[in-house]
Amino acid sequence: MPHALFGTRIIAAPMAGGTSTPGFVTAVHQAGGLGFLAAGYKSVDAMRAEIGAARASGARFGMNLFVSDAAQLPPSKAVRAQLEEYRGRLAADALRYGVEVPPLRLDDDDHWQGKVEALLADPVELVSFTFGLPGADVVRAFQQAGSAVLVTVTTVAEALEAAGQGADALVVQHASAGGHSAAFQARTVHASREGSHVDSGPGTTAELLARVRSAVGLPLLAAGGVMDRSGLDEVLAAGAQAAQLGTAFLRTDESGARQLYKDALASPHFTETVLTRAFTGRPARALVNEFVRDHPDAPEAYPAVHHLTAPLRAAAAAAGDPERLNLWAGTGWQRARTGSVAEVMAELLG
Repeated sequence: MPHALFGTRIIAAPMAGGTSTPGFVTAVHQAGGLGFLAAGYKSVDAMRAEIGAARASGARFGMNLFVSDAAQLPPSKAVRAQLEEYRGRLAADALRYGVEVPPLRLDDDDHWQGKVEALLADPVELVSFTFGLPGADVVRAFQQAGSAVLVTVTTVAEALEAAGQGADALVVQHASAGGHSAAFQARTVHASREGSHVDSGPGTTAELLARVRSAVGLPLLAAGGVMDRSGLDEVLAAGAQAAQLGTAFLRTDESGARQLYKDALASPHFTETVLTRAFTGRPARALVNEFVRDHPDAPEAYPAVHHLTAPLRAAAAAAGDPERLNLWAGTGWQRARTGSVAEVMAELLG
């Protein structure tokens, strides 16, 4: 039986960068799931517009916010030096497309305060937070406004901290998930041929979820590697009230992902994923392409690296070149299928 807070066993992950559109979350709702819009990288007005469009469709949905890292606003002198060095190394990539690497941008908090104020003034049913803790005062303010608060965590320690701030539920993200890691506490770092990466923790999403389940009494969503009914059943058996899926929906008709991205997910040319900082300065799981291989030691500096590589990624997309595009993908990407959201949902829930 789905938890009353979610009303379904399938949550569509908030995928920033254009994938989680109002049309996408509407399709998820109509197929029996619950979708999350992504406020990340958008202006306050753009966030409001997407909320309005989703509401007009009659869809039930949530909104996800990025929590800015005070330690990166601005970065330390040492990190700024690393960023300047990385900026220099990106010049060859820029030359390939005839674009320039922009100056460092060190003050981007993703319009945090404006988005919080907008959502408190015009609340949505569910608000989730990624990349950190919003603060107990922010949690209480959203709850008083009528929004349920979810926090994304990657370890038991993070789960305990989030529970201590009064969160209503937790999204338990395993390292197998595609896109950015939500980790906000210090993690073990190890090296590989693609660069330095955070430790992946427990072997499966279900194992991580079971550990969190034993430590906190909150409703839990399982995120990472769930691609089919068997994966869903596994995390539900481990104590999840629902699963949050992203990669499984990327190739669907209603997904806002670029066709170049969708095609790359199906291409036999790409054979593995890795957690990399190359594109944004924050570990994110992506298909291994030339850019990932060429830049194994990008500085840990989000979102400053994101701004450095943005023109390169845009140029790569315009040129139809997947080798320098951020191809976020979970470890189960090869099972992502085409077709409608409804068809994918039917296989998951049927």
